[in-house]
Amino acid sequence: MRTFLLLLFCSLIWINPCFSNSPELATGIRTEYQKKMELWTLSMQAATTAEAQAKLLSERPDGFVYSQRLWAALKGSLTQDWTIEPAGWLLKLVCSLPSNPPKPEVVALRTEIVSSIMDAVEKNHMRSAKLASVCMGLLAVGDNKTLQLLEKIEKGSPDRKVQGVAALALAFLLENLGDEVNNIKRRLTLIRKAIIESADVVIDGTTVAKMAEDQLYVIRYLSKGREAPDLEGLDVSGTKMKLSDFSGKVVVLLFWNTAITDYERVIEIHRNMVKKMEGKPFVLVGVTNDSLASLRVLQGDGLVTWRNFCDTKGELTQKFHVKSLPIAYVLDRERKIQYIGNPGSFVELTADALISDKP
Repeated sequence: MRTFLLLLFCSLIWINPCFSNSPELATGIRTEYQKKMELWTLSMQAATTAEAQAKLLSERPDGFVYSQRLWAALKGSLTQDWTIEPAGWLLKLVCSLPSNPPKPEVVALRTEIVSSIMDAVEKNHMRSAKLASVCMGLLAVGDNKTLQLLEKIEKGSPDRKVQGVAALALAFLLENLGDEVNNIKRRLTLIRKAIIESADVVIDGTTVAKMAEDQLYVIRYLSKGREAPDLEGLDVSGTKMKLSDFSGKVVVLLFWNTAITDYERVIEIHRNMVKKMEGKPFVLVGVTNDSLASLRVLQGDGLVTWRNFCDTKGELTQKFHVKSLPIAYVLDRERKIQYIGNPGSFVELTADALISDKP
């Protein structure tokens, strides 16, 4: 009987790794999702027909399902040190799920994950040297509570590298508060601390030094009121185009691609914007790394009605130090930046106000 029970227990462990191998299970879930997303993105960018694109859209790896799976592997063990790093990654994943229109199950899962992980960090892990991943995960959450927790970590962590990463995350978050002088000064102070304390720390394949350098570039050259860098490249037809070609017009510069979570809604918003602005001194210009074939399908079907820089190598996107897609810049008639943020009503309102403000 004793031998039978031992064999039964071992077989359960083999069937369900959760019994003995939760760190490995968490890593496996994350790796599986990342590999599937990489393959799906490449397939989406290479699709050459509307039917192929529509089919691929329905086959996108479900971030909600993977969030549920990873959360099931973590939530019973949040007091344990090994959960910290995958918890940071989970925060980013669950906060990237579509929120428009909000689905109750997505909102409920996001709320549970965010509140539980934040609570576990405050109660169990404030002195951990592994908090770098969570700091960047909190950046994805981006609300006032996460800002307060990042401030506690930045000031109170006994690990100076963790302090530096928290400082960098705070600098990113404070970008959303605008370009007021005191806010810029605080961001610069935090970036300096990040470089001093954590330059060699690697987050998702990128060093803190590189991310800090990007932030300094943004403050110096891509803040509100600065003249946007000129872009030069080719459109879908192979015709040369430059951002400066549109001098005298209000420009919405949209960085996007078909792999973004809400891509259909994003292109619908901007297609409607182009239609509303017809006849006005306005132009929408896209920058995308989608393949020429994919873009030609979208334009041929009338889904994308604006010109796009074909940025398959990401060189133009890098010039604007874009961290995540989609993002929109609203430029006035002199190519000065007047708005930076997510696509939506604020983009259109800003553009409309600039058009009404006649030179």
